Amino acid sequence: MRKALRLRRLSRPQDERYLFVPLDHSVSDGPVVPRDRWNDLVGAVVVGGADALIVHKGRIRAIDPAVLGGCALIVHLSAGTAHMADTNAKVLVGEVDEALRLGADAVSVHVNIGSDTEARQLADLGTVSAACDAWNVPLVAMIYPRGPRIDDTRDPALLAHVVNIAADLGADIVKTNLASPAAAMADVIAQSPIPVLVAGGPASSDSLAGHARTAMAAGCAGLAVGRRVFTSPAPMPLVAELASIVHAPAEQDLLHVLTESASRS
Repeated sequence: MRKALRLRRLSRPQDERYLFVPLDHSVSDGPVVPRDRWNDLVGAVVVGGADALIVHKGRIRAIDPAVLGGCALIVHLSAGTAHMADTNAKVLVGEVDEALRLGADAVSVHVNIGSDTEARQLADLGTVSAACDAWNVPLVAMIYPRGPRIDDTRDPALLAHVVNIAADLGADIVKTNLASPAAAMADVIAQSPIPVLVAGGPASSDSLAGHARTAMAAGCAGLAVGRRVFTSPAPMPLVAELASIVHAPAEQDLLHVLTESASRS
């Protein structure tokens, strides 16, 4: 029951749709924003309507609790940097009970399937999953086909496999790539027993709003978009637009996509 209550907090309208904004990139790539702009960024994301922020444990100290409002907090337990010999490797840097003491509503773990350290990452996911069950904490698995054994990171069959790995090892929500072609994402969703979120994708791809509509029309439960939010010159209206798409009725999403497709043909 307590896990169910925490899961409900991850969706502000409690419609089982989710817009997560990961701000954990300072470990992997360097500072997200200067120190004096951090709470402004968090405030913009919260006011824009994000359902949850994803941060590392130490960064919570820099968040003004008053700024969070109704936005949930997810503590990311995995880390790796762009300077590692193997940039696909991830290690655990926190524990579930530690995240709870910091006020987390959920935790997240990153796994790269096809990487040289896949076995260790899968073991870490299983360890965190067991702790989440013990503490009644929701687990978000960020799981991607990524590494030297992967030819196509958006292959629908491969994505269907990785989301089921997340489900079978105990995740409550899974984040992965959008399939290519995007319409094939519906098959990935149909084979997943847990809600599937998609990443924001590269800045060189289609507009973020279009990406969001495509994902939701395919049946995704939401998005987890970080870099394209915090690098935006106007993060609050961008998040507000994404939130309106994620939490719109499914029929409205589908109608919009079909209308746009018809107008281009």
